[in-house]
Amino acid sequence: MKRHLRILGPLLLLFLSGQPKGYAEESCGLRHFGGDSYVCVCNSTFCDELPIITPVRAGIYLAFQSTLNGHRFAVSEGSFTSWEGEKAGKESADEVDVTYTVGPAAGQQLILGFGGALTDAAAINILSLSQANQRSLLSSYFSPSGLEYNMMRIPMAGCDFSTHIYSYDEVEGDFELQHFNLTSEDLNMKIPLIHRIQRMTKTPLKILASPWSAPGWMKTNKAMSGGGKLIGQAGDRYHKSWAQYFVKFVQHYQVHNISIWGLTAQNEPIDGFIPLFPFQSMGFSPTSQRDFISTDLGPALSNAGLRKVKLIIMDDQRFLLPKWADTVLADNATSRYVDGIGVHWYFNYITPASVLSKTRQRHPDKFLLSTEACEGSMPWQTKVVLGDWSRAEAYATDIMENLLNGVGGWIDWNLALDTQGGPNWASNFVDSPIIVNAKADEFYKQPMFYALGHFSKFISAGSYMVQGESVLTPHVMTILTLGLASHPAKSLLICTAERPDKGLALVVLNKSSTTLHLRIVDGRRVRGSFVAQIAPRSISSFIWW
Repeated sequence: MKRHLRILGPLLLLFLSGQPKGYAEESCGLRHFGGDSYVCVCNSTFCDELPIITPVRAGIYLAFQSTLNGHRFAVSEGSFTSWEGEKAGKESADEVDVTYTVGPAAGQQLILGFGGALTDAAAINILSLSQANQRSLLSSYFSPSGLEYNMMRIPMAGCDFSTHIYSYDEVEGDFELQHFNLTSEDLNMKIPLIHRIQRMTKTPLKILASPWSAPGWMKTNKAMSGGGKLIGQAGDRYHKSWAQYFVKFVQHYQVHNISIWGLTAQNEPIDGFIPLFPFQSMGFSPTSQRDFISTDLGPALSNAGLRKVKLIIMDDQRFLLPKWADTVLADNATSRYVDGIGVHWYFNYITPASVLSKTRQRHPDKFLLSTEACEGSMPWQTKVVLGDWSRAEAYATDIMENLLNGVGGWIDWNLALDTQGGPNWASNFVDSPIIVNAKADEFYKQPMFYALGHFSKFISAGSYMVQGESVLTPHVMTILTLGLASHPAKSLLICTAERPDKGLALVVLNKSSTTLHLRIVDGRRVRGSFVAQIAPRSISSFIWW
């Protein structure tokens, strides 16, 4: 496929000087949708690639910035001022609005990675494109010249982002699951796409599977949608059979040379208690999930030789924390089977991110993982908004608040949707970082896509979060006063991580309408600092070794 411009890596970047070069203007295929709305367009002959991050010499930093006005990964480089020069006051403190000092050492918060969900809808949209565009879309997410995703979530059977309701065993009373089989959605769409993705990634793909509902014949309402619970109670034949359903799923994917890294015990278990819930759901309370895991699911996975598969509880809204985790994990018989706690981002506005830190502190041996997020999900929201920068900021805010409060990774919802925000059999349309226009054989990279890249390409799997301290001048504090809510202000968020290659990655989100001059101080390694200009309404990533 023809490439009009290919950024090969930081060796090229070191020759750049002066004002940041507009990556989008050069190589992104920028398309304007009015106002401050821009997408990057990929078609069968062109798709932009992101820089491949490799170490550069000590004392040099690389900077990448995306902005409201259309810059995408605009790149610059610079050097640290020596520690002695800084202490001597050779740089004017009046030019600095914020000083951020990198902490002395990495903590214990391990980064599992970043990713998105390969739903039926995502697969349908990807496969609707030409072969060249399919390759570009998958590469945009998973290759070293893309977002470098290392995680993927897949539904166990159907969810609302399917074209119809289905399970893997529709034969009523088949408690031995003799009729369990994967469907065409798995065999003809998701599994072939996963194989293609696995050939692109530089690290093993962590695949997380989640069930939306047991087959209808196992449930109190006799249907996969509309709420309902498993019939009976933990330890009975319904619960034993449902636990074996998980085992069968993992084993059937293994036959196709795909290893399942993790399982959530149930997608959004509280949905099953909502009368006439509009799509697939199944109810569990903290106590019933606890009992199901200790009595049925945990032993079933262990007895099948699948103990290494990560088991994640809750997989629901953070307003359920810390009570949900406390209830499930207080039982040692359950806790020994559980590896992590899954959280979704919906309704975060009613619960502070501090509940994540509190949960992490109470259960330090369990990881926290953000397992689903999307824009356009609320009834009052427009579903797909092409080029909306505010949605990129919402993603970046949530990722940042998660990382600053003990969460070890972030998985987006649908990898790709159509221009309506589907397909979705329940008409529950939403937005996505990539929108596919199959009729034109092109797809659009939304600002959300690049927001994700500012984290996934820099705070890579195996990194550890590093604490830092921000000091704001009174002038900037006044500007940001209305947004003061988190670290250090709602309008300005900063986080740092130490990568497996020993690089330090720092991400800055500036949601204010003010250009900020940020001094970044690294006193433990480089022993110096540099001052960076942070554009208004921007996301910036810095990296140095």
